[in-house]
Formats: sequence, C-alpha cells, structure tokens
Amino acid sequence: MATFLYKLGRLTFRRRRFVALIWVALLALAGFGAASASTAASSSFSIPGTEAQRAFDLLEQRFPGSNADGATARVVFKAPEGEKVTDAENKGEITGIVKELQSGSDQVAGVADPFEAQAVSEDGSTAYISVSYKVNSMELTDETRDALEGAGKDAQSSGMKVEIGGDALQVMPHTGTAEIIGVAIAAVVLVITFGSLIAAGLPLVTALVGVGIGVSTITALASVMDLGSTTSILAMMIGLAVGIDYALFIVSRYRAELAEGREREEAAGRAVGTAGSAVVFAGLTVVIALAGLAVVNIPMLTKMGLAAAGTVSIAVLIALTLVPAALGFAGKRIMGRKARKAAEAENRPEAKPNMGTRWARFVLRKPVWVMLVGVLGLGIVAIPATSLEMGLPDDGAQPKSTTQRQAYDTLSDGFGPGFNGPLLVVVDAKNSSDPKAAADQVAKKVESLGVAAVVPPAFNKAGDAATITVIPKDRPSSHATEEVVHDIRDAGKDIKADTGAEVLVTGATAMNIDFSQKMNDALLPYLALVVGLAFLLLMLVFRSVLVPLKAALGFLLSVVAALGAVVAVFQWGWLGSLFGVEQTGPIMSMMPIFMVGVVFGLAMDYEVFLVTRMREAYVHGESPGQAIVTGFKHGARVVTAAAVIMIAVFSGFIGSSEQMIKMIGFSLAIAVLFDAFVVRMAIVPAVLALLGKRAWWLPRWLDRALPNVDVEGEKLQKQLTDEPASSEGGGDGGERELARV
Repeated sequence: MATFLYKLGRLTFRRRRFVALIWVALLALAGFGAASASTAASSSFSIPGTEAQRAFDLLEQRFPGSNADGATARVVFKAPEGEKVTDAENKGEITGIVKELQSGSDQVAGVADPFEAQAVSEDGSTAYISVSYKVNSMELTDETRDALEGAGKDAQSSGMKVEIGGDALQVMPHTGTAEIIGVAIAAVVLVITFGSLIAAGLPLVTALVGVGIGVSTITALASVMDLGSTTSILAMMIGLAVGIDYALFIVSRYRAELAEGREREEAAGRAVGTAGSAVVFAGLTVVIALAGLAVVNIPMLTKMGLAAAGTVSIAVLIALTLVPAALGFAGKRIMGRKARKAAEAENRPEAKPNMGTRWARFVLRKPVWVMLVGVLGLGIVAIPATSLEMGLPDDGAQPKSTTQRQAYDTLSDGFGPGFNGPLLVVVDAKNSSDPKAAADQVAKKVESLGVAAVVPPAFNKAGDAATITVIPKDRPSSHATEEVVHDIRDAGKDIKADTGAEVLVTGATAMNIDFSQKMNDALLPYLALVVGLAFLLLMLVFRSVLVPLKAALGFLLSVVAALGAVVAVFQWGWLGSLFGVEQTGPIMSMMPIFMVGVVFGLAMDYEVFLVTRMREAYVHGESPGQAIVTGFKHGARVVTAAAVIMIAVFSGFIGSSEQMIKMIGFSLAIAVLFDAFVVRMAIVPAVLALLGKRAWWLPRWLDRALPNVDVEGEKLQKQLTDEPASSEGGGDGGERELARV
C-alpha cells in the first residue's frame, strides 16, 4: 500500500492543476445539486419491530385519513391573575381563535375547541386548543406557520398569556456562529503548530472542500432518500474534524521530509506513502464505525451513519490527492522561515529534545505510575455513568425563552406534567366477539393503574378498532411514565387472553420509550461488531495482537469516562448552566451508541498515526523504548494539534439550539479530550513500555495468514534505497509506475 500511495502522491503533486480542477468541478456539481434540489421533508421516524410502530401501522390501516403522522400543535392560554379563561371576554377570544385556526390554512386537518373537548383546567386558569395537520412538520408552509403563530397575538393584547407547543413549530436546528469559532480556533492551532499561514490554511481549505461536497450531496439527496435535517449537521461536524486532521497528518509529514533535504515531489510522495497509509486505515475505522450503525435497524440512524461515513470517505480521498496537489501549489512557502530554522535545529544531533521526546522519556521512566494515574483518573470520571438513564428529549428540554418551553410549563402547571406526553392505546378488536366490551375493559383497567385521566374509547367506522387517550401523572421523559407504559402492556396480555382483543400502546412518548429500549439492546452487538472489525484492521496495520487489544480497551475506558461526564452535566446538572442545559433529564437514547461509533473511529486516528510511527521506527531497527521516543518526537505535536482542533470543532456545536446536537457536540469533545490526552498520550506509551518487545508479537501462523499491507513503508524504504526515486520532473515515468501498481 505504501508503494502505491507513494506513487499516487507524486502523480497528484505533478498533475496538481488537473487534480485541483476535478475537485473544484465536483464541489460545483454538488453545490448545484443542493441548490436545485427540492426542500426535504422531515425524515420519517420508524422503529421496525417495536409495539409502538405496530400500533402506528395499525392506525394507518384502520383509521384512514386520520393523519397519524401529521404535525400537531397546542395553543395554550393562561388567564390574567384573578380571571378565568371561561370568563365571557376571554372565552370569546379563544372561540374566535378556534375559528381563525380552522380557516387559516388548507393544511389544517382539525381544531378542537377547548370548551367542547374538556381542555380547560379545574381552576379555570388555563385552556388549550389542539390543532392537527394533514402533513408532517417539515411540509408545513410558511403561511401555515404564520397563521398558527399569529393566532394568539390578539388574545395576548387582551392580557391572556398565549404560548404554542407541539412539533408544528419545529424548524431546522441551528448552531449559530459557535462552529465558526471552532474553525477559528482550529486555524490558530494550525498557525502555532506550523508557524506558516500557508501551511495552516491548507488543511482548512481542503477540509472545507470535502465538507462542502459531502454536505451538498446530502442536501441534494435529502428529499429522495428521506434524510433528516440533523444528518447534514452531523456529517459536517465529523467531516470537518477528520478532514482537518487527515490533511494535518500529510502536511506535517511532508514538512518533515523537506526538512531532511528531499525534493518537493519526492517529499510529497513519501508523505502520502507513509502518513497517507495511516490516514487510509484511520479513515477505514471511522467508516466501519459509522456504517456499523446499520446493525441497530433504525432507518434514521442508518442513514445518518452512512451519510457521515460518505463524508469521511471524501475526506480521505482529498487527503490523498488534493492535499499533495495543494502542496505543489504552495511551493517552499509551506515552511515559514522560523519553521525551517526550527526543523533544521531539531535534526541536529546536539539539538534540544522537543516536548514530545521529553514526555516519552518521562513515561519510560515511570510507566506504572503514569498508567495507574491515567486509568484511575478516568475511572473516577466514569462513576456517574452507572446512573445512566436514557430517553428522548421533549419540549421541556427547549430553552426557557422559547414559546414551546413556555407552553410546556404552562400545561404542566394547569393540567399536570402528563398532559405534555399523552399515551395512545390502540385496541385491535377484530378477533373479539364484543369489541365495545373489550375496549371498555381496557379503559377501566388502564384507569385502575393510577393515571391522571383516561378518555373514553373512540371507534373507527368499521367498529373493529378503538383508540383510548391516556394522560400519565408525570412528564413524558420520566421513569414513572415509562412504568405506566409497561404496566398497560402487561395488562394487555391478560385482556387478549380474556377477550381476543389486542392492546397496543403508541404515541410520541411510547415511541421514545421503545426507541430507547432498542438502543439499549443494540449497544453490545454494535460494540462487538465495531471493535471486532477494527481489531482485525489494526492487526493488519501493526502486525501485533497486543497493540490492537490495548487500543480497544483504552477506547472503552475513554468512552465510559465520557459517558460519566455527560451524565454529570446533562442528567445531574453539574455545570449545566455553563453548557446551556435548560432542564436535566435522561440522556438522549441514541447518544451513547452514536458516540461509541464516532469516537472509536476518531480515537483510532491518533492510535494509528502515533503508534504507526513507533512501529516504523521499530521495524527499521530501533529498540522498543527508543521507538516510543521516536514516535512521540515526530507525532506528539501533530496529534496534540489534531486533538485540540477536533475538540474545538465539536465544542462549537454545544451552542446549538437543538438538544441532540448540543449533547453530541459535548460528548464527542470530552471523549476526544480523554482519549487523545489521557489514553493515547499517557496510557498507551506506558503500556507499550511495560510490554517491550512483546507488544509487537504476532504468532507465526497468523503472520503468514495476514496480508502485509506495509503501512510502515518498509518495502517502500527498501525500494527507494535500491532505486533512488527521481526528483521533480520525469512525470511520464512516475505515471507508468503508478499504472503498474
């Protein structure tokens, strides 16, 4: 592989204008596709194999035209102090708004008058209008939303407080300018690392090209492939981070080759042949981790993973082709004057050891202490993870300034928290001899479970199915509400045995509970798949059994510690105000499995880049201890910069208004912090120091069975020693060499 990539690097360096033209054309094509694509609807949310999904499908069949997947809204009214919503003036205002909403848009399916639907609180202070729509929230027109938002303005002028909740006001999540700050921090880190504006700007520009192509392609295909708005944000988050890192690895190695006196084309070839090999395998681990999300069997998550994996693949291709081409355009300006002097000084035998060298020597002197401090420190941070509770955020997690959160709190105060997450019990009485009696029995049984309210059964036209709305006592994301769902389902088994009627529980709250359970069930199989495949991949890279095992165990330690930090902030509320956490509650159910997928891939970036350099030194004859020092001498500065950049990019998304994006941004940033600086920079060299030569042990039979991909460039080094590569020029010969590979 190293030989092929070496020739690819030289070819793209030489044909840089053609390569740059191809990538610019791809960016323009993707941009045109995104600009001309129709607006994407919201991604359909289905959970195959769950009871909530079966109930949802049954509603579609037995209640045609019920718009089960249509958007909903609640216009909540609170009377002024000392008044009631039933007072003549207030009642008249609310009744007028009901009529206004009914005629406000042809997308409205129905509007429930609160005085007829018993949607007035006992003390008369609060009431709400339920609005249902024929289409989902992302298909609502601006006129429809404007009509909804404007409906309560007249009532507000009369003194009533009016707030609107529900998914009808759901809009594309925005992240503000925080991610721009993340990119700005990345730029500063690159300037400090390279000491050259050209060298610092190159990884940023190439990464932005890759993200532009990836996100534009996702936008162009969003409507056709039913991709949600969150998909492009996550692809941008991950693609930007790895794109900068991969380019950073190539540029750093290129500058090192130049510092050793090599011609520019030769340096580009060697950089792509060595660091490029690490990029390929690091990228493969990220792609495996993201594509592996398909094992969860939730279409939305599968699409998110595949879209992000595609963006990472583009980042790898850009690092191998566009980056060396850009290095050709940069010329000698890629190394600033100070950087050239520093490189020359570092290569002198009497040069002062850099920070990476000094740290590696310290670890070699105290490996046991370094390992214990690292492991115990992460273990302490991981303790809150034992209290992990998973669920999906509701409007209660919105910022307090939003009308959705105000409506949520007003409903909780007037009716009880359960009104924000009603359960829908579906009774399939097709096989029952007396459907009405069966539905009544279900209603009585549910009422006996201690819920806040039960609405009498409503039958379909055929009379073989009924729906019962159940209001729990607690908020939608609470553990008590989850218990109510399980209790209804358990009771349904006995009712089916007695009457033949099947009882199913659905609704947004039940769907969230089933989604969380499916995430829990999929976590271990997913871990086994991702860690197992990556273990085999790393065995190919390092020709070792213990190094990949150590890499996987270190990753698990950093992930559990990151989960502990997430629980402490988002579930317990520690430092919550610092990160904009409006309301504590369960951790978003898809976050742990998504974090495992993304962080495993990213963690392997540092593992591959850092340890490959150690392996390279060991293969070329250095002792195990000296190989560790060499790896840190050349790699520590780059890995540190790469980690700081990733943390900055991910931290930028903590400023998002969307709770899911905020939580994922925080979890990825803290996980990279733990994995890069504690696991890879401290625990890994300590373990390798303790293992010595045993770290690179591989059974002979396995050594013969595994293909030799030559990531360290041993074959390339031998070939270049036997047949010195030509310097700049000689383009046709290089192309013929590439064609033969």
